[in-house]
Amino acid sequence: MTHATRFTAGKNMSIIAGRLGLAASFALGVLFAAGEVHAAAIKIVAIGASNTLGWGVAPEQAYPAQLQALLRSKGFDAAVRNAGVSFDTTGGMLARLDGDVPDGTDIVIIQPGGNDRRFLVSNERRAANIDAMVAKLVARNIKAIVYDPVFEARYYQWDTIHINVEGHAMIARSLLPQVIAAITPRSRKPHN
Repeated sequence: MTHATRFTAGKNMSIIAGRLGLAASFALGVLFAAGEVHAAAIKIVAIGASNTLGWGVAPEQAYPAQLQALLRSKGFDAAVRNAGVSFDTTGGMLARLDGDVPDGTDIVIIQPGGNDRRFLVSNERRAANIDAMVAKLVARNIKAIVYDPVFEARYYQWDTIHINVEGHAMIARSLLPQVIAAITPRSRKPHN
């Protein structure tokens, strides 16, 4: 092999390596972009008791699922995880908060519900539990929305404890502007 041949082979190898490098760079760019899209997904956890869980309604009718659908209809890549547990109290929610809210969560919606009152937990203890949940979330750089309204009678099922389908839709609509306000600074503006 002559010096010229080696040079040509080296030049060809450089061209091939350059093309492979370009292809690899492109592939990495595609993978990186895909990771950015995935990383941009807004992760929300709804924590509460049976009304968050959706007792007496289909899973897709519970407010977390309806809120997710509303957010997506507004152009947000959002996933709302339902962490409702029947019969839970604010003390139980506080105890399971870290396990139910994985790292990477952006927002937690706390719906304390009425079980504390039913199970004779004092208003002071209930308020302290809610404050402790918010403090734990803020310490983890997770935004907290406490949703604790008094519902009109028309939003209850026959048992006057659990929210009906209309009530879940109302909750999702009520939470939508609060959630959008919490996520808009870290995400793009929605489209209508």
